[in-house]
Amino acid sequence: MPEALTFAPATTRTLELGPFAIGGSAPLFVIAGPCVLESEDLALQTADACQQACTALGVNYIFKSSYDKANRSSVHSYRGPGLTEGVRILQKVRTTFGCPTLTDYHSADEAEAAAEGADILQIPAFLVRQTDVVAAGGRTGRVINVKKGQFMAPWDMKNVVEKLEEVGCERILLTERGATFGYGNLIVDPRSFYEMRKFGYPVVFDTTHSVQLPGGLGHATDGKREYIYPQAKAAIGAGIDGLFIETHPNVDAALSDKTNQLPLEYFTPLLTNLAKLHAVAREL
Repeated sequence: MPEALTFAPATTRTLELGPFAIGGSAPLFVIAGPCVLESEDLALQTADACQQACTALGVNYIFKSSYDKANRSSVHSYRGPGLTEGVRILQKVRTTFGCPTLTDYHSADEAEAAAEGADILQIPAFLVRQTDVVAAGGRTGRVINVKKGQFMAPWDMKNVVEKLEEVGCERILLTERGATFGYGNLIVDPRSFYEMRKFGYPVVFDTTHSVQLPGGLGHATDGKREYIYPQAKAAIGAGIDGLFIETHPNVDAALSDKTNQLPLEYFTPLLTNLAKLHAVAREL
């Protein structure tokens, strides 16, 4: 008799994160906030709306925003308030709403300072193979969210996981954000979620960066935000633990990624549907 097909994705471990747990059998969690920190008021406004929506839906909420966008297309693009001011704003969000916070860092030297404002440190996709950057984050004791490089196969992320484990870090998230497909285009391969779950760590889908068209505007990245919802639905069906959604109350005025961030007014209806789908997917 042939072996029975296994339809269920691998089980991931549960990570304790402040007031709640993520991964494993824990509820859906959402990492959401503006792409870059523009002001304290904007951060607080966005965090407040996202937290209220998540609380009402029984979804665990993590605030995300960057203090520095070091990989902007143009030298003239806004990068953020910088490390010191960015950490202050992140700490303000955490103390105001009691939610964990996430930010990315761009060099080994920044990791310890960034960890002062973040419960989760994020390794940007472009830096995922930089061993010193990866190891420095792993040594901080924070949860590390690793963005899969646009140039990497999902099974190659095992090497990044091993670099973190080598320095004692076993609190890891793995995030899919699309793969380069020709010039200026990304695709999402649902097999990535299945493959990365085999490493045993929670898997996240970055539903807004995955709709980018890198360099599509010449001086900046373009995007197709109409694909956010269908791709998020597909990812949940493929078996993920969390969603990553960049959102802004006025996307037309956003200082980074204005074409692929989700307008904040759509956050609640989008998440309402996705939370229902996640609950069903867990039973299959």
